[in-house]
Amino acid sequence: MEDILRPLYQERTSQQNTIGVIAIEKKENDISFTESFDVILLIIVKEAEPSVFVKHYVYGEEKAALYIVTEAQIKEWLLLGSNRKFIEWLYHGRVLFDRNEYVHEMKQEMREFPFFGRKIKMAIEFSKLIRRCTDGRAFFNNGHYLDAYNHVMHSLHHLARLAVIENGFYPEVTVWLQVKQIEPEIYKLYEELLTSDEDLEKRLELLFIASDFLIHSRTENGAAHLLSILREKDSWTFQKLLNHPEINYYAVDLGVLLEYLIEKSFVEERRMETKGQGIYHRHYQIIND
Repeated sequence: MEDILRPLYQERTSQQNTIGVIAIEKKENDISFTESFDVILLIIVKEAEPSVFVKHYVYGEEKAALYIVTEAQIKEWLLLGSNRKFIEWLYHGRVLFDRNEYVHEMKQEMREFPFFGRKIKMAIEFSKLIRRCTDGRAFFNNGHYLDAYNHVMHSLHHLARLAVIENGFYPEVTVWLQVKQIEPEIYKLYEELLTSDEDLEKRLELLFIASDFLIHSRTENGAAHLLSILREKDSWTFQKLLNHPEINYYAVDLGVLLEYLIEKSFVEERRMETKGQGIYHRHYQIIND
């Protein structure tokens, strides 16, 4: 198969813009892994427009897909976890070409998961977790149990991914298999939600109580990135936090995350006078131990 596909990528390997080439072959027991293609060819380049370019091929009775993806796009997907299938391809794919060991080092980094990357990824998952829990509880309190169920289900996924990252592993597509081995108590909550004989209202009520402890115990690690930024100044306006380039990755959930941290006494508001009598600017500052 490699001999047949070599003409699709060989010319590109002589170009300085090409960093690496990876082949991902179909699994017999999981054809969805390669989206029903027999092989995926992934070419990583320094620069390209658009950042993702795809071609489909046929050879005999078999199908192949060629992806040309920029280095910047790969880094974004790795950081945000927004394209998990692609991350699986990177992790499990066979290296056909590797300029200056770029692909080898990237795979090594995925296995070792550097601490800085973990902090931002934990912040992303934790902020999404708090958003889902907050909205889910609001739906529950208003008697909208199916909507609450949907949010609780998503919150457990974020909690599971957070636990995997916290333990120094990269969350894979099969995250529940990882969680079952790493954090069985979270897996048990997931099972309870899906299989319990209790009615939906009771199931949700118990899940909120049980998950509160698991979330609270992870607050310091989950919010470590935001808390470290808050320590850089005496106080911050909300807009200045939004403008911070690293917070941009979870800016959409920043408001609800700050409110949670205030509620749990990690952060406090600081009132600054305005020209309007009795009206204050609301600033945010860390609560020192």
